[in-house]
Amino acid sequence: MRFSSTPDISIILPTFNRAAHLEKAIESVICQTFKNWELIVVDDGSSDNSFEIVAPLLERYSTIRYMKHKNRKVALSRNAGIQASFGRYITFLDSDDHYLENHLASRITLMEAMPDVDLLSGGFLCDEPTMVKDCRNLDKMIDIRECTLCGTIFGKRELFFAIEGFRDLDYAEDTDLWERASHRFSVKKIEDPKSYVYQRASDSITLNY
Repeated sequence: MRFSSTPDISIILPTFNRAAHLEKAIESVICQTFKNWELIVVDDGSSDNSFEIVAPLLERYSTIRYMKHKNRKVALSRNAGIQASFGRYITFLDSDDHYLENHLASRITLMEAMPDVDLLSGGFLCDEPTMVKDCRNLDKMIDIRECTLCGTIFGKRELFFAIEGFRDLDYAEDTDLWERASHRFSVKKIEDPKSYVYQRASDSITLNY
């Protein structure tokens, strides 16, 4: 195998026709100060040149893997990445977002300082205001800071398998996972450090749902 079977952190990056954003997202992982990671790019049936963007990086970095399947949407794409992962911790990155360079280091430091905590979320930057539909009342708009943002979810491997990953929902599958996890595990929302950068592409689910 060209990749390490024992990374500390597995990063799952689902993508669908996001070639214009992919390189920035992946480079933000490569530039992390914390280096013992694997990145699993899950191509959800893209018809653009996504693979051409990723291919040179696969040649350069043994810690990056690429998998492609027929379009199953984002929740099941994340599950495919979880199932293919090896890390002690699992986290996510959406293809139109990126990490600041200390993101992974800050999250693993927090987790290891709080061994009783199984799952973190929060700590992100975004435009102000960023309004999204409330998953409990789709007629209502709320600030995204009130939501669980999937890219900031960072947790112990066993949790994701115990709750069987994400459910196949069209919207707010990250909030659903967080709530299910909170019934069985210790979860903690954080405000800082704000090291995840949330940016909405024109086809973002939160913009178009």
